[in-house]
Amino acid sequence: MFWTTSVAIAFAATAVSGFSSQHARQPFVSGTKLRNAPLFVDETSKINEQVSEYYGKTLETSDDLKTNACCTAGAPPDHIQEAINNIDETVRAKYYGCGLCLPQYDMKGLSVLDLGCGAGRDVYIASQLVGSSGKVVGIDMTKEQLEVAEGSKQYHAEKFGYGNVEFYEGYLEKLDEIPELKPQSFDLIISNCVINLCEDKEAVLRHCLKLLKPGGELYFSDVYANRRVPEKLRDDQVMWGECLSGALYWNDFENLARKVGFSDPRLVEDAPITINSADVQRTMDETGAQGLEFYSATYRLWNMQEHLEPHCEDYGQAVIYKGTLPRYPSGWLLDKHHYFEAGRIKTVCGNTYNMLHESFLKDHFEFVGNFDTHYGIFDGCGTSIPYDSQSASSSDGKTGSTKGGCC
Repeated sequence: MFWTTSVAIAFAATAVSGFSSQHARQPFVSGTKLRNAPLFVDETSKINEQVSEYYGKTLETSDDLKTNACCTAGAPPDHIQEAINNIDETVRAKYYGCGLCLPQYDMKGLSVLDLGCGAGRDVYIASQLVGSSGKVVGIDMTKEQLEVAEGSKQYHAEKFGYGNVEFYEGYLEKLDEIPELKPQSFDLIISNCVINLCEDKEAVLRHCLKLLKPGGELYFSDVYANRRVPEKLRDDQVMWGECLSGALYWNDFENLARKVGFSDPRLVEDAPITINSADVQRTMDETGAQGLEFYSATYRLWNMQEHLEPHCEDYGQAVIYKGTLPRYPSGWLLDKHHYFEAGRIKTVCGNTYNMLHESFLKDHFEFVGNFDTHYGIFDGCGTSIPYDSQSASSSDGKTGSTKGGCC
């Protein structure tokens, strides 16, 4: 089932010239005065205000959402549900996530950054998973959400037996203006249904690449479209707030990820988004966008610029999963095309080989072959939409895409 573990959907967007960034450089404290108003107002700042208003004031809980773009569609695993049960009820009520955004491996001791942390649900889940030896940092721009997150820090420190979280107010496009975020300081960056709300998505991805340690990953859920969203829909406040107007055409996103240095974006899972509001559907119909479809999807992007190629190349390599990852003794899912059964040899492309060999996953696999001989590109490395449609046959989560894998 497609499920989510996050609350994070407070908008992060570009600050315009003249915008004070003082508080973006300090831990957020409840009641802290917000930045001064911008000297100049452009279309980006208007979107900032509208979306911040939507998530800060218009939405009280997830029941107020008009689509399932930011709603869970299944129960989380037991260990995640246990972590959720430990979280303050006020934080849990502010839930606007759109997909699984915590990777399926042992996170103990990791340094984690949550982009668009909102009221902090993902932060406090991750806090329990990384333990006292790890740390979790949450970034958001919406005052009302951060007040909830910051206000429950003491509660969670007492509940968990340690405090390992920090929250900072700031914009995702300007992460470099938060001095506490050092280059190559995070093992994992997570985000849940937030990047689609940013105007300058390229800047966000570039900052993420810079902040990740070599071998680290950006693991995030977001909303994508089967085609480019018409300009008329991009001007609609509710459509923006519901994570639809800012959704990238899936192929534009994958090309953008490659452009900034994430050479081989991997889709982990996806699900169609349904429109529950007659008003939202009418808005789409009136702009001639009846064929426009939206999907919530989870991707993983690795910081392995020296090790990944643009396509799936065949070097005659294979791997064997040892079955040693906690909670996954029988098999482990890297992405929608790669499920590794324990003890079974599996042929892989050079990129998949390196994703496993050049990350902390290395100890959980045996590796066969090297890069001495190139046998060409893997068959099936195509360019069709990677998501399953509403009518597509369901997958058991192990065999991957119904469209077939590239390697």
